[in-house]
Amino acid sequence: MFTGIVQGIAEIVYVEKKNIPYKYTIKLPKELILDLNLGSSVMINGCCLTVNNIDNFCVSFYLIKETLEVSNLNYLCMGDMVNIERAVKINHEIGGHLMSGHVITTAEICEIIKSNSNYTLYFKVKDSNTMKYIFRKGFIGIDGISLTVGNISEKIFCVFLVPETLKRTTIGNKKLGYYANIEIDSYTQGIVDTVENLMLSYKNLC
Repeated sequence: MFTGIVQGIAEIVYVEKKNIPYKYTIKLPKELILDLNLGSSVMINGCCLTVNNIDNFCVSFYLIKETLEVSNLNYLCMGDMVNIERAVKINHEIGGHLMSGHVITTAEICEIIKSNSNYTLYFKVKDSNTMKYIFRKGFIGIDGISLTVGNISEKIFCVFLVPETLKRTTIGNKKLGYYANIEIDSYTQGIVDTVENLMLSYKNLC
């Protein structure tokens, strides 16, 4: 499990896309390599990946077909920077919200509003069915960042970014047309799906 509090930014230093699974190698900051072992889970841009190899500060991961299809990792190249979070440990503070690292879709940045006091990003989700899980003031994971949903419409939602988030993550460098990884709050998803199933069952009884 993860918290959505990005711990560092890392560079992709090697990409092998000859066959699926793809192999990505990332150079981690010194503070994030400590006690990292083969088989450990690391969240990269919101995707939970398993450590396959460690060579000094360079850590390799395999990306399977499902990950490549639902996330933006398929489009990343050498030199790109990604958000990093190590798996949360028991008794550690959860500053954001619990995240699994299971990306379900992507969302396109369709508008950026900057001012002296605000930085607002508007996203249009690729899978419109995802919008039923997105509520104003609810949790959402965007490229591994725990954020609070602002305003929403039929297919678009926005988030408001504070200076610290812009400083510690890659989100402030993204341009219009960028597709970010989206993870829905699991509790919200469970409630929505349960209510839908109950309503469907009731309808079938009538």
